[in-house]
Amino acid sequence: MGNLPFHLGIHPINWVGEDVLEHGDHYSYEQVMSEIASLGFKGTEVSRKFPKNAKELQDALSKYNLQLTTQWKSVLFSEPNNHKQELEAYRHHVEFLKQFGCKVVSTAEIGGSILNQDPRRGQDETDVIRLDSDGWKYMVEGLNKAGEICRENGMYLVYHHHAGTVVEQPEEIDRLMEMSDPHLVHLLFDTGHGYYGGNDPLTLLKKYYHRIKYIHLKDVRQEILVEALQNKYSIRECISKGMFTVPGDGCLDFKPIFNELLDRGYDGWALIEGEQDPLICNPYEYAKKAKAHIEDIVTNLQAQKTTI
Repeated sequence: MGNLPFHLGIHPINWVGEDVLEHGDHYSYEQVMSEIASLGFKGTEVSRKFPKNAKELQDALSKYNLQLTTQWKSVLFSEPNNHKQELEAYRHHVEFLKQFGCKVVSTAEIGGSILNQDPRRGQDETDVIRLDSDGWKYMVEGLNKAGEICRENGMYLVYHHHAGTVVEQPEEIDRLMEMSDPHLVHLLFDTGHGYYGGNDPLTLLKKYYHRIKYIHLKDVRQEILVEALQNKYSIRECISKGMFTVPGDGCLDFKPIFNELLDRGYDGWALIEGEQDPLICNPYEYAKKAKAHIEDIVTNLQAQKTTI
C-alpha cells in the first residue's frame, strides 16, 4: 500500500450493505474479495456474504491474500439480565476472530438504538432511547468484562461510536471514556459516524488518540446529512439516500486527520468505508478513487515533513 505508515484496508460494506440488505445483495463473496484484492488492499472485515465456517472463510481469505481485521459485535449490556448470555456470545465471537489473527473486536451497544439490531424495537425507529444512569452503569460493566475477555486472548475491545446508537454524541463518547477501564475498553475512531453524531473528527481524534486502536475512514454528504437530521430519518433511510460515502467524495477534510496520524505515528489498521448503493456508486471505482485520494494526501504530507 505504497509508503503509508499505517495499514490501509477496505470494508466489504462498500459492496454489500449490512443495514440496507438490498444494497449489493447480488454480489458473491468471491467477487467482493477479488475486487478488494485487485485494488491492492490486504485487510478487510467480515461481510454477511462471507463464509460462516471458519475453515471455509480462511481458505477464501488465503486465496485472495487477505487479512481479516475484525467483525462487528453488537451487545446489549445496558440490560443487566442479558449479561451472562451476552458475555458467553462475546467469548465465542472473540475465539472465532482469534483464529484469523485479528487484534481488535469492533463492539457497539445496540440497546435503545435506531439500528435494526435492538430486538426490542422496530425496524425503522427514528429516535434513540438514551440510557439512564443505571443503563450506563450496566453497559460499562458489561464492556469492561468483555474487554477482559479480549485481553485474555491478546486482543483489544474497540468501541464503535455509531450513528443512531446511545454512544454517538461528544458527551456520550466522553462519558464512555471516563466510566470505562482504559486498559479494557479502547476506541474505534470513525470519521463519518463521528461527524454524524455532532463531533469534529479531528478534535475527537486528538482527544482520545491514546484510546484508539482501530480506524474507519468514512465521508459524509453534507446536504443529505442536513436533510436527514431535519426529517429524522432512520439509519436505513440515511444510508439509502446516500448520506455516507468514501473519503474524498464528501464534506470532510481528511488532510488534518492524516497529518495528526502521521505526527502520532499511528501504525494500525484504517479501513475505508462508503456504505452506499453499489448500483448508483460503483464500489470498485469509488474504492479506487478513495485509495488514490488517501495516498495522495499522505504522500504530500510526508514530503512536506521531510523538507521542514
